[in-house]
Amino acid sequence: MKRAFRTLAAAAALATGFAIGGAQAVTITYDFVVPGDGSTRGSAFDGQAGFTTNTFNGGVTPRNVEPGYTGAYTVFGSPSGTGESAAPANDTTNFFSVPNPSSTGVAELTLDSSANYFGLYWGSIDTYNTIAFLLGADVVASFTGGQLPPDTTANGNQTSETSNRYVNFFFGSDSYDMVTFTSTNFAFETDNHTFGRAVAVPEPATLLLLGAGLLGLGFSRRKSR
Repeated sequence: MKRAFRTLAAAAALATGFAIGGAQAVTITYDFVVPGDGSTRGSAFDGQAGFTTNTFNGGVTPRNVEPGYTGAYTVFGSPSGTGESAAPANDTTNFFSVPNPSSTGVAELTLDSSANYFGLYWGSIDTYNTIAFLLGADVVASFTGGQLPPDTTANGNQTSETSNRYVNFFFGSDSYDMVTFTSTNFAFETDNHTFGRAVAVPEPATLLLLGAGLLGLGFSRRKSR
């Protein structure tokens, strides 16, 4: 089924992350990366049940069969040695790559049930990498590497911390049940895909209204004095 991707516009920046506003807001945060395996620490899902992490470390490499995944992708060992796919920085384990051999490469992850959180170690972030989240046939959100929050450099650097990040996507009250990974040039390399239903995070609109209310309250008190 063809799906028309639509990009959500940037709305607000929060102290705890970066909020992207649309019909439902998506909050994006970054995590520390553990050298060697590209996993995270201090994540919002730590200690919670019901989360799945795909590390791609089982079986031989390269391979293009992974439970839940379809489309154009290859799981490589590190280093890959392909000349077009490189492991995320400091990641010495298997990684997931959407190549671009001659035209646009697209891979899909289909979930058994809907989720409101997704995290991945996004390596050598590029403007031609796109991650999109769908619920049924509807696109919930879509981001290129160049549309990630500030402090990220989408220049394809394979070693820089600012272009190799573990990225968390929080959907608040919204949900998705499919993730697509698209590359239109060379490859889209990632590792350690984690998904599930996270403890609700404050929605940007709520935080902004709360801030405006507190400012208004402070102003009225000053005026009454």
